Amino acid sequence: MSLATARSWIESELPALLARRHVPAAAVGVLRDGQVIDHACGILNLETGVEATTDSLFQVGSITKLWTTDLVMQLVDEGRVGLDDEIRRHLPGFAVADEEATATITIRQLLSHTAGFEGDIFTDHGPGDDAVERFVASMGDLPQIFAPGERFSYSNAGFAVLGRLVEVLRGTTWDRALQERLAAPLGLTHIATTAYDAIRFRAAMGHIDPTPDHVLRPGPAWGMARASGPVGAMLSMRVRDLLGFAAMHLDGGTAPDGTRVLSAASCAEVLTRQVDHPASTRSDARGLGWSLDDISQGLVGHDGQTIGQSAFFRMVPEHGLAVALLTNGGDTYGLYHDVVGHLLDDLAGVRIAPDPVPPPQPPSGFDAGRLLGTYRARIVDWTLRQNPDGRLWVEEIPGPEGVAIGDEPQSYEVLPYATDQVVTADALHGVHRVFGFTGRDPAGRATHLTTSRVFPRANLGI
Repeated sequence: MSLATARSWIESELPALLARRHVPAAAVGVLRDGQVIDHACGILNLETGVEATTDSLFQVGSITKLWTTDLVMQLVDEGRVGLDDEIRRHLPGFAVADEEATATITIRQLLSHTAGFEGDIFTDHGPGDDAVERFVASMGDLPQIFAPGERFSYSNAGFAVLGRLVEVLRGTTWDRALQERLAAPLGLTHIATTAYDAIRFRAAMGHIDPTPDHVLRPGPAWGMARASGPVGAMLSMRVRDLLGFAAMHLDGGTAPDGTRVLSAASCAEVLTRQVDHPASTRSDARGLGWSLDDISQGLVGHDGQTIGQSAFFRMVPEHGLAVALLTNGGDTYGLYHDVVGHLLDDLAGVRIAPDPVPPPQPPSGFDAGRLLGTYRARIVDWTLRQNPDGRLWVEEIPGPEGVAIGDEPQSYEVLPYATDQVVTADALHGVHRVFGFTGRDPAGRATHLTTSRVFPRANLGI
């Protein structure tokens, strides 16, 4: 497929796909061999009726972590930090609850989500320039789930620490560092790191379906707390600007005018496997910041979710190809398969893995008894129980951190998926989710729930 054919396909098919997936608006972009196409359609805010254009800004959520990674790798390129430096060498005030872990956690572990402390923390520390500083200073009570470097567990809080590292060594805020050291040299003109920036542009509003009627409504807020900026709270951009970031990586770290933004060595290092993912996640492994989705096909990238907005970003470096999809509510995972899956296949012969589905028969060796119980993090209490009829149900009760980002209690049925895994009987937000279990306590019970995160059993040791 040529880019011209891809453009025709997007323009002709996207409106019907949005209607099918109940997605209010989307922007799609493709970069191949330095050439970019983009298209947008739909409604940015169902309450105002403002239509999407290619200059519209959507939040990219945790794709922000790739930008924070680059800000750190620039410091590595300059010799100001080393990947295996303990973070306390540069942030002496950093602390989590475990003193030994505090002293040994490295920059590499933070970038690869292997630092091991509880990571889903989204406390609001105000809109001021000190928000990230105050957030990191408040982490002293975060428990250690596992020893640093032992395994993967996706960590939002870890990237707030990295954002603070950038602030301290650059002598400015993370927001300004991103604008000055990435957006400006790359010539990206439609980038917003806060709501104060976004209001200057045509910006999408996220939509959720919080009631049983599943009617999409604008979310309770446009963005999350500024303290989580380096994590993915509010960074917004045109799809073309996200592809400008991709172009720099595909060009070995140089901007369109030849400016060196990142070293070629760092561009390669961030895509080097650091840790395998558990079987219950959607990708194979993790580099530095980057998700290595299907190493056999050279597919890398990241997704992002905020309040009612979802973003999907994939690169195939061998083919000089990047595809991005930005959305503002509805069945976004379904749209991802419809659009990104189609474009990757037609442009590079890369087929994204299908989402999991419940198996026709229960797997042999499945023992529900050892999995039952509550697994706890500050963001949620996740409880697996079994009814008298043998059916398995999950109850999720959000903690204060979850409530702060709009999470609500929910209950859903799960089915056996593998010996130590269950899968949702129905699709949740367009995808069947898989939950894995690891470890064995003296009573034979699983000790940890594993998704993209690791949650310990609530009454472990009792």
